[in-house]
Amino acid sequence: MSFFRSFTFASLLMAGTGLLFPAASFAGDHHGSRGDDDDRVPPVTDPLTRQECGACHMPFPAALMPAASWQAVMGDLSNHFGEDASLPPAKVTAITDYLTRNAGRGSLSTGAPLTRISEQGWWVREHRNEVSPRQWEQVGSKANCKACHKGAEQGDFER
Repeated sequence: MSFFRSFTFASLLMAGTGLLFPAASFAGDHHGSRGDDDDRVPPVTDPLTRQECGACHMPFPAALMPAASWQAVMGDLSNHFGEDASLPPAKVTAITDYLTRNAGRGSLSTGAPLTRISEQGWWVREHRNEVSPRQWEQVGSKANCKACHKGAEQGDFER
């Protein structure tokens, strides 16, 4: 086997195990957590989560952030990005359970959990050179996934 073939095989092997590109093996970094189709995540299927979160914004798929991030978001609903999104404790518990059970795997962060999807490393990498300042103006908010990704509510971020 030639050196090039050996190097290529070893690189692919290490990439597949997360040794060459460790960020791909953590979620919050949803890329790499679902196999080949890295622009799809499971959509929100829990009726309570769809109802309560969807009353104000698109219900974001749980796999887009790690469990610690969802716990932080759900732990401060009285100050939910400048809004009071308080819910009865039983609903908070049920939604938090759903989000953390379906969350992305792990986090590279050793500090406080990132509470915005748009702060997650995979999101920053995906959007860094893809969206111009003018396009951001038209979209209005980084949380407006549906403006560019027509299938976002179904977990499809390719379209």
